[in-house]
Amino acid sequence: MKASKCKLDVRAGAVMWATLCIFLGQPSQALPQEFFYQGKTITVISGREPGGLGDLRHRAILPYLKKHIPGQPNIVTEYMPGGGGRKVANHIYRTAQPDGLIIGSPPGGFILAAVLKEPGVNYELDKFTYFGSAESEDHYVFLTRKEANLGTLDRLRATSGIRVGGQSVGHTIYTLGRLFAYILRLKEPKFITGYSGPEMDQALLRGEVDARVSAVPSLLQRSPEWIEKKLVDVHSILQIPKSSTHPRFADLPELESFAKTDKERLLLDIYRSFSMVGATFITPPGTPPGRNRILRDAITAAYRDPEFFKGFKTFTGETPSPIMPDEFDVIIKKLPRNPEDVDLFKKIAGGGPLPGH
Repeated sequence: MKASKCKLDVRAGAVMWATLCIFLGQPSQALPQEFFYQGKTITVISGREPGGLGDLRHRAILPYLKKHIPGQPNIVTEYMPGGGGRKVANHIYRTAQPDGLIIGSPPGGFILAAVLKEPGVNYELDKFTYFGSAESEDHYVFLTRKEANLGTLDRLRATSGIRVGGQSVGHTIYTLGRLFAYILRLKEPKFITGYSGPEMDQALLRGEVDARVSAVPSLLQRSPEWIEKKLVDVHSILQIPKSSTHPRFADLPELESFAKTDKERLLLDIYRSFSMVGATFITPPGTPPGRNRILRDAITAAYRDPEFFKGFKTFTGETPSPIMPDEFDVIIKKLPRNPEDVDLFKKIAGGGPLPGH
């Protein structure tokens, strides 16, 4: 009996040991979530210059992402600006390790550039995993410096060669500057690039540029004296979605009110669609599905966290309007990709002369 019992104990121990070995030999995404992310560091590669509104939005999310990832890994940011998000998107697609520890955070222009088949796009949108967006509502204004004496629409349209500032071809603010100029029918505007957001503010005050587009929260938080001391003239606002008015600029004419053709109204509809799927997080193709699921669940929980809403508003000056990852996937699939529909938009977003009306 003792010998039989001993054999059973040995057999049971062997089974338990074999089971443990099999468990430990599984890919790490099959382990409990804490086992993978606990003690690790996630690197988020941002496609923006530090200091602008996009960077503030990006950094406002990270503490809540960390909070909701089991194991609460460290999260650090590296910066890789360029090409309106194309540089970092290319890096995430082609170079970054697909291990769940590298996340891209490009500006929304990388989606637009891919749909428009712009140069420098070496990635496929449908191969990324997306993580929703903190912002689905936005407000942008077109403004000129007071000293330029462009305070009325007639003066704005009659003045040739107005210098409009922007970051780089493909950047959201650059594209919007050209969109406003086109719909407002400016006369031979010039588009000056190479600035970060804060640098462009200084360039406007120094007279290096005459006009720029500004996101309303950035304007009110970074340069409130421009409005309070009337250092600028604000001409028009683009509301995203169209029905979303901003209380500080409720009396400004919406950009669509200047559109004269169905083609121009379609142009604005297309931009609003692209803007709804703005800045997001992405992971490299081949990232283990289990790790993507952990991260998507974490960002979903973060966007539903009441503390996130408070913290985001304190940090950026605006109330978030999140799109959850699953909703974001649906919108990506529905973006206009018909060449005929986006041809005019492609010319607006590009680096050549604005098309004629």
